[in-house]
Amino acid sequence: MARPIQIAPSVLPADFSKLGREVAALEAAGVDLIQWDVMDGQFVPNLTFGPDVIASARAHCTVPFEAHLMVLTPDVMAQQYVDAGCSRLIVHAEACTHLHRTLGNINSMGARGAVALNPATPASAIEHVLDLVDLVLVMTVNPGFGGQAYIPTMEPKIARIRAMIDAAGLADDVDLEVDGGIGPATIQGAAAAGANVLIAGSALYRDPAGLEHAVTELRGLAEAAVA
Repeated sequence: MARPIQIAPSVLPADFSKLGREVAALEAAGVDLIQWDVMDGQFVPNLTFGPDVIASARAHCTVPFEAHLMVLTPDVMAQQYVDAGCSRLIVHAEACTHLHRTLGNINSMGARGAVALNPATPASAIEHVLDLVDLVLVMTVNPGFGGQAYIPTMEPKIARIRAMIDAAGLADDVDLEVDGGIGPATIQGAAAAGANVLIAGSALYRDPAGLEHAVTELRGLAEAAVA
């Protein structure tokens, strides 16, 4: 049975001065979870959220939080992001010297470990850690900034990883997420390739009809692509 479609916002386009109200509005709009793009200025050329900022927003909504750790040393502060209320931590295969160990450590903290791949990183990089994750993230832009254009040549990689998950007997347990350039014009290609968790940022916040309309439209398009 296919994993259900989930629509998840990146809060990068949100008003950082009122993040509590922003996450409450996203929940009211019908999102399934909220992703926090954590950047360290080293692995990617930007700085964003620390654990204290995430913790300050946690009480304002009930949907799950996940932290996408675009950082060189994810092990150093992983526990703090769990303590801040993130039930899933996504680390980059490219940043982890010992990816298997890092994922095991996250799982031992009571969170769920997940792994992300940059556009140039092959699917084979995560083949031997699928038993340690509940989600694989395929980046459909190069990480570091919001508002970038979707890279359609990532769709064969999405399909390849979906096949790997299925072949490992993990179809009921592991989600496949995409992040980058997801909007009405691109979401169906990603979903048809096998992704079921779709991260959207700019497309949600720029919809003139509002967040709820944007979430509903994206969900409908993704579900239609896999019907």
